[in-house]
Amino acid sequence: MVAGIYLQEIAEQFAKLGFEAILIGNAAAAIQGAPVTTIDIDFLFRDTPSNVAKLKKLAKSLDMEIFNPLYPASQMFRLMRDSDTLQLDFRVRIRGIRKYESLRSRATLVSFGDKQLLVASMADIIKSKRAAGRPKDLAVLVTLEEVYAKIQAREKAKAHQPKEAV
Repeated sequence: MVAGIYLQEIAEQFAKLGFEAILIGNAAAAIQGAPVTTIDIDFLFRDTPSNVAKLKKLAKSLDMEIFNPLYPASQMFRLMRDSDTLQLDFRVRIRGIRKYESLRSRATLVSFGDKQLLVASMADIIKSKRAAGRPKDLAVLVTLEEVYAKIQAREKAKAHQPKEAV
C-alpha cells in the first residue's frame, strides 16, 4: 500500500466534506518515523449524527462500502474498497484516551498534497496501544517508545538552539 497517495486522497475528501477526524494507530506512528506496518488506516472522530452522515458521503466519494459491525456497541465504522483493498476504520473511542478534544489538542497537522490531516501524537499512540493491551499492540510498544524518545530529543535540541536575529 502506498499510504501517502491514499492519505492525500482522504485529506482531499475530508476537506471537501468539512469532516474532521484524527489519524491514529500504526499509520499515524509510521508518519512520525516508526518502522511499523498496517493493513488499515485508523481514525478517531466525534460521534454525531452530522459526522455519521459525512462518513456515508465519504464512503461514496471514495468509492467504498461502509460497514458498521455491531454499531453502536463496536463504536466503529469500516470503509472498504475492493479495487485496491483500501480499508479505513473510523472509531468513536479508543482505549487510553478519554476525550476526542484531548487527543485533538495534542495532534499535529500534517500536509498531504495541499490538504492536511490531524495526526495523533506519538505519546497518545503509545498510551492507547498500552491501554488496548492486545498482543499486536504490545508487540510494537518498544519500537514506538524508541521513536518517541528520538522525537523528544529532537524537540529538546530544537528548543535549545539560539534564535536567529531578524
